Amino acid sequence: MKIWLGEGLVSKDEAQVSVFDHGLLYGDGVFEGIRIYGGRIFRFYDHLDRFATSAKAIGLALPGGIERAEKAVRETARAFGEPEGYIRLICTRGEGELGVDPSTCANPTLVCIATELRLFPAQTLERGLDMVTVSVRRPALDAVDPRVKSLNYLNNVLAKREARLRGAHEGLILNHAGHVAEASVANIFAVKGGVLTTPPATDGGLEGITRASVLEVAGQLGIDARERSLSRFDLLGADEVFLTGSGAGLVPVATLDGETVGSPPRPVFDRLVEAFPAYRESKGVAI
Repeated sequence: MKIWLGEGLVSKDEAQVSVFDHGLLYGDGVFEGIRIYGGRIFRFYDHLDRFATSAKAIGLALPGGIERAEKAVRETARAFGEPEGYIRLICTRGEGELGVDPSTCANPTLVCIATELRLFPAQTLERGLDMVTVSVRRPALDAVDPRVKSLNYLNNVLAKREARLRGAHEGLILNHAGHVAEASVANIFAVKGGVLTTPPATDGGLEGITRASVLEVAGQLGIDARERSLSRFDLLGADEVFLTGSGAGLVPVATLDGETVGSPPRPVFDRLVEAFPAYRESKGVAI
């Protein structure tokens, strides 16, 4: 593991922030989860663009601008030195007074962590994940826009906790209208009759980088791919269901609320997985 804090690399023991940092006190900040594949950073500039846009959306000035964020990622990844890994890029509002007023925070805090990746066991990936519909609902767009990848992840944390307590790997989060938003830490895709569908971001899911990649690869393969609202009913009736995320990549779902969904074979999923290594290489940026 390697860590950047402020303006340079620090040891794990030196990597400390104030108890008055508004990122800690209020979840006030933004982050990105970025993958290293084959010694290259996957869709690096897309991640940086989303990072900058999320910061702009909450009125957070990135210290040193996006240039310092890019430098932090590159130097942390180089110091990490592994061909495969996971990068967490973070910017908090910084230290301020108790109270939610962000104007008391003069100096935002930039953090970057490069570490090993924890993946599901091969047997689990082959079978697929167990998912349950959780009681936690996704806030409306006019409350917290899900396209802002903020540090305020309590909604997702509670969804994951409920899923784990119920013996499942993942939680399915619905929005206030009962439409599928996303899983607790991943976007959702369903296949029915060869047509690939995923919920639009306006239904409460993050505009994931891997999600966008899957849609692009599907287009290259001639797979009919669409964004449309999905319900729990649609997932239960699907031929295939799978999740996507920067950490996990593409992962099939085996069950939803105890019912089998998308049992093998998974022809669309398998085609996407087979095509993804070449796509990753084409979208990788040298460290």
